[in-house]
Amino acid sequence: MMDRTKADDALLLGRIFIAWIFIPSGLRKLMDIERFAASLTERGVPMAELMAWVGGGVELIGGLAVLLGVHVRFAAVLMILFTLAAALIAHRFWEFEMPARQMQQSQFFKNLAIIGGYIFLIVSGGGRYCLDRLWRPLDARSAARTPG
Repeated sequence: MMDRTKADDALLLGRIFIAWIFIPSGLRKLMDIERFAASLTERGVPMAELMAWVGGGVELIGGLAVLLGVHVRFAAVLMILFTLAAALIAHRFWEFEMPARQMQQSQFFKNLAIIGGYIFLIVSGGGRYCLDRLWRPLDARSAARTPG
């Protein structure tokens, strides 16, 4: 069984890696919102311009929340919804012929694996190295350290 410090270290590392995917991508989308909106329009997304702002914002802010440990469980739920939407919009492998179908299918299932990582964060929380711990009342911090 892993001791608590190692578990907290692993949760921090996992949060860094999973956020690393989304933060730069969300920033790129927001920096070139017209292009992102156009790609959503091509894929038949209604209200593409609004959805581009929502998608880019969720991706950036949700990624930062996971990285920094701010409302990690809520951020993980938000990122699950974003990742599922992205998979269903951008990686509709069933619409392609080989070999493009295989590439899109890999991307689709990669998104499902990322969702699995976020499910682990919902269950475990972000661990000790979260900003949330800084503004939790002192009595809650000491109760959390007390077994049982």
